[in-house]
Amino acid sequence: MVTTSQKLVISGYYGFRNSGDEAVLKSILTALEEESHRSGVSIEPIVLSGDPESTTSMYGVRSVHRMKFKEVREAIKESDGLISGGGSLLQDATGLKSIPYYLGVIKLAQWLKKPTFIYAQGIGPVNRKIFNPMIRSVFKACKYVSVRDEQSAELLRQLGLQWNQIHVVPDPVMGLPLPENVAIGKTAVAESGETTSGKEGSSSHNHSPGNTKLPVIGISVRFWESDRKELTAIAAGLKKLCVHKAVHLRFMPFHLPKDEEASRFVMELLGDVSSKGSEVSITDNLTDPQLMLQEVSQCDIVIGMRLHSLIYAASQYVPPVGISYDPKIDQFMLRLHSDPVGSTSTLDADQLAKHVSKLLDQRSQWLKEHEELITELKQEARVPAQQIINYLGRKG
Repeated sequence: MVTTSQKLVISGYYGFRNSGDEAVLKSILTALEEESHRSGVSIEPIVLSGDPESTTSMYGVRSVHRMKFKEVREAIKESDGLISGGGSLLQDATGLKSIPYYLGVIKLAQWLKKPTFIYAQGIGPVNRKIFNPMIRSVFKACKYVSVRDEQSAELLRQLGLQWNQIHVVPDPVMGLPLPENVAIGKTAVAESGETTSGKEGSSSHNHSPGNTKLPVIGISVRFWESDRKELTAIAAGLKKLCVHKAVHLRFMPFHLPKDEEASRFVMELLGDVSSKGSEVSITDNLTDPQLMLQEVSQCDIVIGMRLHSLIYAASQYVPPVGISYDPKIDQFMLRLHSDPVGSTSTLDADQLAKHVSKLLDQRSQWLKEHEELITELKQEARVPAQQIINYLGRKG
């Protein structure tokens, strides 16, 4: 029976048509809802978003514009606490505004005497030392701090946080469920050993495979190197793969519209692989995180530059092939006891083709070796929600 109701403001990179970040939000909302049912604490989320109308429509929660200071302040003032996370919010690699913004939101909540919680964030890189004392001050005042990898934890320890103040947990998206009433496709492989099961469950509204017997290679690319050499190498590797194996190359843009442009750039370089019996397709304007997760679940392998494409894959027991442009890719692959197939600056087409071909041949073995680890990560991804709900329950 529900005994108390709590409003929680959730701050992050939401409302920008990025499937990975939307998946983070959906995962946090889902975990909080499930834990609240178990504990008797009713949670009313208030999400800070770049597109409040879209966020409210997609998740059925209240939302305010993240850049309208008065609305943000009022939302925090009426709340019972603030969650910051997850994702790579506190880093200065993509610009100087992220760290001051996200720290400022947390600090505002602390000034208003609200408990603050860091939810499975990836911290860094922080190249400008001016930010270090700001991060230390804000994080030391938080009631709960969790990060998604050991490297983030070590950075916080170097800034002065005690080791027992930091919980290392998986990315929240590891716990994201498939849409309701959708049969799991590839995840059943762990038990059956089959490599073509579940294709009939693929989404038909997004140019699904014509030949359901072909192995499906999910591909998530983005622009990174200025000369596009990483995308050229990916295309060359895929062409080499298609010479030896007939496959379905399924492009899945995670951040629209840029990732769709990057996908079509690679597709153009592929030329006519259909002459070898292969197929090429792309998802169409897909932003709902659970529908994208469903797409990923129908793949045999996922080649990903986007971190959350790899997390989606692992969460559905689909072997991920990481191409690193950022340490967060390496850190996630390390959690799976694996390494990226290469980096954007050094990717070798032959190595990519050989690695994917080998994984296709040994997919059942990969699943046997990783199933228990992945199941544990999926369970651990809910720990931050449990800790936050427990704190609010005691407070209430």
